[in-house]
Amino acid sequence: MKIIFQIDGGIGKSVAATAVCRAIKTQYPKDQLIVITGYPEVFLCNPHIDKVFNFNDLRYFFNDYIEEQDVKIMAHNPYVETNFIKEQGHLVKVWCEMFDIKYNGELPELFINNREMNFYANQFKSQKPIMILQTNGGAANQQNKYSWTRDLPTATAQKVVYAFANDYNIVHVRREDQIPLQGTTPLQADFRAITTVIMMSQKRLFIDSFCQHTAAALGMHSVVCWIGNKPSQFGYDMHTNIVAHAPTIRPELRHSVYSRYNISGNATEFPYNNEDEIFDIDQIIETLRMDSKSAPAPVLVPEAAIAEESVTKKNKKEKAEIVAQ
Repeated sequence: MKIIFQIDGGIGKSVAATAVCRAIKTQYPKDQLIVITGYPEVFLCNPHIDKVFNFNDLRYFFNDYIEEQDVKIMAHNPYVETNFIKEQGHLVKVWCEMFDIKYNGELPELFINNREMNFYANQFKSQKPIMILQTNGGAANQQNKYSWTRDLPTATAQKVVYAFANDYNIVHVRREDQIPLQGTTPLQADFRAITTVIMMSQKRLFIDSFCQHTAAALGMHSVVCWIGNKPSQFGYDMHTNIVAHAPTIRPELRHSVYSRYNISGNATEFPYNNEDEIFDIDQIIETLRMDSKSAPAPVLVPEAAIAEESVTKKNKKEKAEIVAQ
């Protein structure tokens, strides 16, 4: 049987979906798992995926994978499931149960091979230890550059940078259209390069966006700040999750439908007098200072050593073939 798993939404949702893929493959180990996503790079080298397709390249898909074949389609959006809207479980759990897949606590997974790690890591070598930040999320070229519902307030993020700038090379994951921070090294790279830099980092401060899912997939503890969404639905216990202060004013929610706040940061829904009321900046800085769970940077194998190892293996194979003859 062919199982077609379609993932709508952003890259963070695709990273979270890797946990669903493992659960599907556990329940259907002999069947072919085919993923359709906007971010196929998330699923590269994943042993639980048989094929992955980009939404932009689905030519003849019906003919090749559905017509007159034994197929199961898993394409519904968990964000509009009753259990998710009612906050009755983590995204991955709701996603699995929606398709009658047994959930066993699966976590996201990413697979970066040694060659990739060396290739990207050599591009981002740093004399200081790396501290990596993601302070803004959302789609490219969105109308609001800052979403109070999701993003770390710019003044708060800048104070964090000032607190650690002397001791760390602070790498800021952001697009060209997102708000810059003084004293940081902007990181505008492809997903697998960013994943490698996360692996290299000593400290990590994220919001509820793709980097926190990526860190979880790598098993790398991070500090994650939450405002509109909740870590119980989108987060992971391995992280230190800092939740925003309770609202200080009553918000206007006339446009709310399936969630309390619009993730784009609707200005009329803002439930504070000002952005300084959202987080305790001292708490964030102290949490990062006390963080003792940060993993060391990966040990990189020099390119020359890789080449030498390849030649050695080739020679051993040739010698073995001669002996066998």
